[in-house]
Amino acid sequence: MQKNTPLVLLFLIGLSIQCINGQLGFCGGNSGNPIFTETFGTGLQDGPPLPPGTTTYTFVNGGPQQPIDGNYTISSRTNYFDWFNTTDHTPGDTNGKAFIVNADFTPGEFFRRTIDGLCENTSYEFSSWLLNLLPSSTQCPNGGIPINVRFQIWDDTDTILLASGDTGDISGTSSPIWRQYGLVFQTEPGQTSVILKMLNNGEGGCGNDLAIDDIVFKSCGDFIEVTDAQNESFTAICEDIAPSSVTLTASPDFSVFGTHFYQWQESVDATNWSDIPGETNPIFVTPTLNVTRYYRVKVAEDVVNVSNAFCNVISDVFEILIVPIPDVPIITGDTVFCENENRSISAEVPENVTVNWYDAPIGGNLLLEGNLVFEPETSGFLYAEASSTLTSCISAGRTEIEVVIFEAPELIDEEIELCEGESVLLSANFENATYLWSTGEESESISIQEPGNYTVQVTNAQACSNIKTIVVNQIDAPVIETIISNDQNIVVSIVNEGAFEFSLNGTFYNESPIFESIEGGRYTIYVRSDASCPPLTQEYLHIVIPKFFTPNGDNFNDTFKPQGVEFAVQYEISIFNRFGNLIVSSNNSDFAWDGSSNGKPLPASDYWYYIRLDDAIVKGHFALKR
Repeated sequence: MQKNTPLVLLFLIGLSIQCINGQLGFCGGNSGNPIFTETFGTGLQDGPPLPPGTTTYTFVNGGPQQPIDGNYTISSRTNYFDWFNTTDHTPGDTNGKAFIVNADFTPGEFFRRTIDGLCENTSYEFSSWLLNLLPSSTQCPNGGIPINVRFQIWDDTDTILLASGDTGDISGTSSPIWRQYGLVFQTEPGQTSVILKMLNNGEGGCGNDLAIDDIVFKSCGDFIEVTDAQNESFTAICEDIAPSSVTLTASPDFSVFGTHFYQWQESVDATNWSDIPGETNPIFVTPTLNVTRYYRVKVAEDVVNVSNAFCNVISDVFEILIVPIPDVPIITGDTVFCENENRSISAEVPENVTVNWYDAPIGGNLLLEGNLVFEPETSGFLYAEASSTLTSCISAGRTEIEVVIFEAPELIDEEIELCEGESVLLSANFENATYLWSTGEESESISIQEPGNYTVQVTNAQACSNIKTIVVNQIDAPVIETIISNDQNIVVSIVNEGAFEFSLNGTFYNESPIFESIEGGRYTIYVRSDASCPPLTQEYLHIVIPKFFTPNGDNFNDTFKPQGVEFAVQYEISIFNRFGNLIVSSNNSDFAWDGSSNGKPLPASDYWYYIRLDDAIVKGHFALKR
């Protein structure tokens, strides 16, 4: 909505809000403890108003509502007008408040605060967090007027400008973004206070809505690195070579200070520190130590400021750790294994201790270095030695471990064939063991009638197991569809497909389903899928009917005589001429027709036969030739 432009100072906390450093200038070295911090308090009630002289704007309880410009409030909420609804910036606050200002249309100073308790001849860093409260989705033209603030540090007489910097235009965003801005300045000799001013550079109109929070002043100095003769920032010494002395060197980076004054400190817990009398040089030689100690150094640019925590900077802590000789490792878990299982031996040691594995109690070959777990490959003895990860301390002895690896049952998977309708014996093929089949049976061998995958777990006397898999494939049995006589041939037809073999005597088989030039008679037909499977058998009466005969008295093919009919239990034959007239009929299995009727020869022609054989009927025609 259209409104008079407010300038908002708000301390936000509790939301995940992006923070960006605005580089007017921050301490390039080491920052000390905060000397002054303004967070504007906490609570759900607005206020209290700022002390007189802090701002020229008027306090309003309930927010800087339009159309009044140049007023402010101290509040834990920001949802005025169409601004972001968010919390303050200070970490850990509940209902944190902030200084909220509806900026005047006229640019100028809107905040002033005197900062006391500073040290003379000392560099300081001022910083504060800013937030543009107007979303970029505002109805204001071009996303609203950006905020723009100038920070100034003046001496306590308000006549000498020590530092100044502008934020530049900070445009609205789609979500709240806090930005930190800072200034670095130096106090003059004898000066212990300064004046902080904030000025609004923004134009009046729709936008220029500002939040500022967490105003902090703290000393600024060099970054101080403490190292030993090996240029390390930490050292560990094994207790068997203590007491030891270490030479420490403090190295400032000269990012801020032009001169340096030192005071070394010592601690037994890295929390409580005490000055070391007389140690005011950049190089310090520790006393001989047999217990852990911590060291650091205070540094100031003026000697009068070394002992003032608000005026100096402190180096990183250098730890001299006296490491006790570790106890021998404690071995946990199994040391007896089966060869076909995962094998690992674990060692239990304190923090900052690892294990070296050897093949001898003293000396010997190093099998594995610096690992709490060892995976043995063979039976035998192992020796575990504790070793500090911080220094060269090792245990006074080694833990002996006997490793036993038993053989597992050696099994070979199989693939066998099962004849349809038959059973097959499956065997574990391993003696003196216990067995568990996938069928639930516990014998060495089992009989099965169905194809599939079968497993057996075999466990030997050492409780080592292995699994054998037997794949059983079924061989389908043949299914005879028909058996027919084709002249002197017997033809077998099979319903299903397969590599079948055929036989008339059950001994000699061939792959052809046709038996050629077979005399008439009763036969047993054998069909099998595989030599290991029993054959399918079926009896068949093979009748051979001559296609013609020549009754000419040469004693060769002189009669019409079907072959094989003599094997029928019941037999009857009738012969007709081509007009359907019955010529002859007989139930004599030794029947033979000479081509005559009533003693008279019949003419050459085609004649028809009708033969009843048990429950079967065979009919057709043949030729009489003269």
